[in-house]
Amino acid sequence: MPVMSKKVLITGASGLLGRAVYKEFVNEGSWEVLGLAFSRCTGKLRKCDITKDEEVKTVMKEFNPSVVIHSAAERKPDAVEKKPEATQQLNVSATKVICQNAAAVGAWVLYISTDYVFEGSSPPYKEDAIPNPLNKYGQSKFEGEKVTMEVSRDNSILRVPILYGDIEYLDESAVTTLFQKVTDSSKPCPMSDYERRFPTHCDDIAYVIRQLAEKRIVDNSIKGVYHWSGDENMTKYDMALVMAEVFSLPSDHIQPDKKPSPGASRPFNSQLSCQRLKDLGIAKHSQFKSKILNVLKPYYKT
Repeated sequence: MPVMSKKVLITGASGLLGRAVYKEFVNEGSWEVLGLAFSRCTGKLRKCDITKDEEVKTVMKEFNPSVVIHSAAERKPDAVEKKPEATQQLNVSATKVICQNAAAVGAWVLYISTDYVFEGSSPPYKEDAIPNPLNKYGQSKFEGEKVTMEVSRDNSILRVPILYGDIEYLDESAVTTLFQKVTDSSKPCPMSDYERRFPTHCDDIAYVIRQLAEKRIVDNSIKGVYHWSGDENMTKYDMALVMAEVFSLPSDHIQPDKKPSPGASRPFNSQLSCQRLKDLGIAKHSQFKSKILNVLKPYYKT
């Protein structure tokens, strides 16, 4: 196949993962990068409502990308349960709009999905495992996966677990939001010690995404489902204890809660097998203890 141009379009570029992906491609230097955003559109990002076909069509035709990283999504399970219609529009309908318009300009789409497409009873999950989501968030992302591959079998899906990274506010990540309870030792704090999670730094995901895109533009056998995940098996209780440790904070008030988390049903252990990416020689693992210190430092008031 002819080598494709190095032009990448990133949806959700103002979000936690999207910012890391945008930075990764820009800093590498050889890619022409366009980031799309809507509610948090700042700097060089372009405002675009990806649920609107005409807006997406205009952007695709003008920029003419070879690669589209589709990371825009409603990703908070409890919010999804309360807003099923809005979630369907963003996680499924907009995905179809993105994929159809990408196909019209010959672009490869990498759809960012989640470990929550699995029910969590028989880990680790290989890339060809059959999804069976427990909640509406997982269901909406699975439907987005199906749409992505129905539009073009050449597209790809990257499933990722719970993420943390360079946040704009503590509640932006389900990991970093725990720090507020860690720092308040005035009252006992029950913390989930039931569901097994694999916290993954967004910079690791961004690196893996760029490496996969680099391979795709010279090799059209790069398609289908891939997984990437941190390799540390932790509950939220475990994460909270590490946060307390790296900041030398008391942790006696943090109490393990052995019951399933309230709200939307969550998989017990949806660990992802990352073999397909490892077979391509693509891998990056940051250790939680060292990275979480840097992420939370700006939010620690002594």
